[in-house]
Amino acid sequence: MSILSALSVSRRPVMAFMIVGFFWGSFAAQVPVLKAGIGADDTLFGVILLGTSIGLATTMWLAPIFDRRFGRLAMPIAGLIFAAAAMGPALASSPVMFFFAMVMAGYCSGMLDVVMNARVSELEARQGRSLMNANHAMFSVAYAISALMTGFAREAGWDPVQIFAAIAVVIVGLALCLRMEVEPIDEEARRTNRFPWATVLLCGAIVLIAFFVEATVEAWSALHIERTLGGRAAEGALGPAILGLTMAVGRFSGQALTERFSETAIIVIGTGMSCCGALIAATAPSPLIAYLGFGAMGLGIAAVGPVGLAIVGRMVRPEHRTAAVARAAVIGFMGFVLAPSLMGFVSGAFGLRIAFATVALVAVIAPLLALYLRANTARYSHSV
Repeated sequence: MSILSALSVSRRPVMAFMIVGFFWGSFAAQVPVLKAGIGADDTLFGVILLGTSIGLATTMWLAPIFDRRFGRLAMPIAGLIFAAAAMGPALASSPVMFFFAMVMAGYCSGMLDVVMNARVSELEARQGRSLMNANHAMFSVAYAISALMTGFAREAGWDPVQIFAAIAVVIVGLALCLRMEVEPIDEEARRTNRFPWATVLLCGAIVLIAFFVEATVEAWSALHIERTLGGRAAEGALGPAILGLTMAVGRFSGQALTERFSETAIIVIGTGMSCCGALIAATAPSPLIAYLGFGAMGLGIAAVGPVGLAIVGRMVRPEHRTAAVARAAVIGFMGFVLAPSLMGFVSGAFGLRIAFATVALVAVIAPLLALYLRANTARYSHSV
C-alpha cells in the first residue's frame, strides 16, 4: 500500500516521469536503425551522443530560473517543448543534424526532468516520506513499455518518423495534465545562505554513476544483442525493455526498502549486484544470458539514483532545495551522456564485451562515495 499511496500523492510528477521514459525507451530500441541511418560507426555515434550533454548542461543553470518563472505551469510547458523536440532524431539525415537533434533532446528532457524531480523533493519534504523511488519506477515502466512497443513497430515495418510521431502525441496528451502548485521560496534566505555545493557534488556523483550504468544498457544493449550476439530487431529491443522492467521492480522495491534500510546500504548492495550483471552481459554467449546480465544491472542500480537525489533534497535548506536537486540531477544526467560516449570509444577500440566490463569498474565508485558521505554527515548537512 505504501507504493500505491506514494504514486497517488505524486501523481502529476509521475506522469512527467512517464513522458521522459516513453521517449528514451523508444530511442534506445531504435539505436541500431538510427545509427545506420546517419552512417556512423561506434566511435562517431558515441561522439554524436555527447550533444545530449550540451543540452543537459544548460539546464543546470536555466531550469531553476525556468521553474521560478513559470511556477505551477513549469511542468506542462516543459512537457510540450519536449514533445516538439521528440521528432528531431527521426528527421536527422546526417551526423551533424543528429548531433543538434540530440542537443535539443537533452535540453528539453533535462528541463522537464529537473522540474519533476524538484516537485517530488518538495512533496517529500511536505509529506515527510520517501517518494523518489516510486516516481523513478514509473519512468522505468514507461521506458520498458515504449521499448517493447517500438520493437514490435520496427518488426511491423514502421520507420523512425512514424514511431517518434506517435511518441510525440503521447507526450502532448500527458503534458496537458501536469499543472501543479509549488512551494513558495524565501528569496531573502536563498540569497543570504551559501549554496551547498559540496553536498550537491557528492550526491550528484552518486546519481551520475547510477545513471551511467542505466544508460549503458539503454543505448547499447540492443546493439550488443543484434550485432555481437546475432539477435533480431525484436530480440534487440528486449534488452532495454528488460532493463526497464527490472528497474521498475527495483525501484518499487526500493520505495519499500527505504523505509527499512539505510540509504548507504541500498547503494552498496545495489551497485554490487549491478557490477555482477555488467560482467554477465560482457561474457554472455547468447541473448538469453545477456538478458540475465541486463536484468541484474537494472535490478541492482534501480534505487541508487533516486536515493542519491533524495539525500540531497533532505540535507539542504528549503530555500535551496529546488536548485540543489536540479543541479544534482543534472550532474546525474551526465551519466546518460558519458556512458554512450565512453561505450562508443571503448567499443570502437576493443568491442562491446570490454565496454560492458568497463561499466562494472565504474559502478564500484558509488558505494565509496556513499560511505564517505555517511562518515561526514554533519559536515555536509545544511538542512537546519
